[in-house]
Amino acid sequence: MAWIVLVVSGVLEAVWATALGRSEGFSRLAPTVVFAIAITASMAGLAYAMRTLPIGTAYAVWVGIGAALTVVYAMATGTEPASLLKIVFLTMIVGGVIGLKLST
Repeated sequence: MAWIVLVVSGVLEAVWATALGRSEGFSRLAPTVVFAIAITASMAGLAYAMRTLPIGTAYAVWVGIGAALTVVYAMATGTEPASLLKIVFLTMIVGGVIGLKLST
């Protein structure tokens, strides 16, 4: 159960990071509200997962999922240019996350 919560929390990290960027310094209400809800839920899920998973592993997986999804979303929406090197390095992050899961 902790792994499922951790993955959902990682996805929520991408949500709050994207909402933070779109909030324009908390000057836009809707993205600011999404940011506040997503960061609260993301941190709560991370805290829950850390009760049973090793802290370093849980944090690395959470950050890896959030970072990779944030970049993928930015590339998919055209906010950030896509490149072969970015895709290779994102694949390495995902591979590292999977490796951490398999090694625990």
